[in-house]
Amino acid sequence: MQTHMRAASCCYLRRRITGILTLSLLFAAAIVAATSPPAGESESEHEHWVGTWSNALHQPDLGAPGLANPGFNNQTLRQIIHISVGGTRVRIRLSTFGASALVIGSAHIGLRLTGASVVTGSDRILTFGGVPSITIPPGALVVSDPVEINVPDLGELAVSIFVPENTGPATWHFEGRQTSYISPSGNFAASTDMPVSATTLARFWLAGVDVAAHRQMGAIVVLGDSTTDGSQAIQLPPPSQLDDSVRWTDELARRLVEQPGIRARGVLNEGIAGSRLLHDALGPNALARFDRDVLAQTGVTHVIVELGGNDIFTLNPGEEVTVEQLIQGHRQLIQRVHERGLKILGCTLTPVEGFLLPGTPFPVFSFEKEIKRQAVNKWIRRSSEYDGVIDFDKVLRDPDHPSRLLAIYDSGDHGHPTDAGYKAMADSVNLALFRNGDHH
Repeated sequence: MQTHMRAASCCYLRRRITGILTLSLLFAAAIVAATSPPAGESESEHEHWVGTWSNALHQPDLGAPGLANPGFNNQTLRQIIHISVGGTRVRIRLSTFGASALVIGSAHIGLRLTGASVVTGSDRILTFGGVPSITIPPGALVVSDPVEINVPDLGELAVSIFVPENTGPATWHFEGRQTSYISPSGNFAASTDMPVSATTLARFWLAGVDVAAHRQMGAIVVLGDSTTDGSQAIQLPPPSQLDDSVRWTDELARRLVEQPGIRARGVLNEGIAGSRLLHDALGPNALARFDRDVLAQTGVTHVIVELGGNDIFTLNPGEEVTVEQLIQGHRQLIQRVHERGLKILGCTLTPVEGFLLPGTPFPVFSFEKEIKRQAVNKWIRRSSEYDGVIDFDKVLRDPDHPSRLLAIYDSGDHGHPTDAGYKAMADSVNLALFRNGDHH
């Protein structure tokens, strides 16, 4: 009897132990399943799209002499862009903002070699929903399918677009400060060495380029005026800055890539010469273009605002603004960025004494307006409403004459910096502002 009971007890214990081991194995398997990628999952599923380059676009006719374009007809445009962060997969964004519908016959992307040439073997056909051509409706944005191409940090890409029909006046950015190439009649989008009938410093339809990046990487979008756009007086010899990618945003991108311990981020330049916070100028006011140029960007984590100077230094009495109105405009941007859970940094307004309205003998400066500039700068510095401050005024001003640019940073028009001035601006930015969790 006792032997039978012992046998039964041993059998029971074996069943208990086996059950516990089985449950433990199932629990361990569940943990592995929860923390490991499923079988067959590719590395790309741990990535997301991040903007590496962008371009604020205008309507075709800006209402000023020389600031309109007729468009193109049966031609190929090869546009050269200088990216910030690299990657192994890219896609482009095209826009017909302010213009009529556009037929894209074909589009290609490749690594730029020199001039209008691409590196042999790097050319990739771009498709849109699997189709190599697309008609973009008026005022619309389209995104290409991704292509595999290994693009280095701070590399150059050539984006080729063939338009088979008469486009009519084209969506553009008139001050690209980068030579791009226009072909004679025909589709040369796939050509390694494209024939060139003309060049341009403007950009057409190209709104941005994205790269596939690790989910911890993000993008910084800069909403600004001509100082962000890279404007300056042409200095001879040689013509300053053209094709050199030395805007302060380009220099910031270099610092972020090269700085050890700082995760590189895409830097997106949404500067427009003449841009204002509250009134239209060469393009819509900043509040009007904020969704399109900032919130719609890919993978944004930080926003930088460099705006307000053109609102103060206007010659139109009907568009005079008060300090309170400007602060209210800035607060609108801050509120909308914070609602998205992003960080926003404010730039102080830089000196402009001696600057003339382009094409006129009229100075924009007055001491009454300078008082407004100083008041807005005081609010940006001291209010703590921005998540951080970038003090460009302190970097560029003449300490002995604070309403003027320091001579070594004055490109000659008394309103825009030299290349050295743009570099000094970028060098002054505290990169810790872009670490996750840091501010002020």
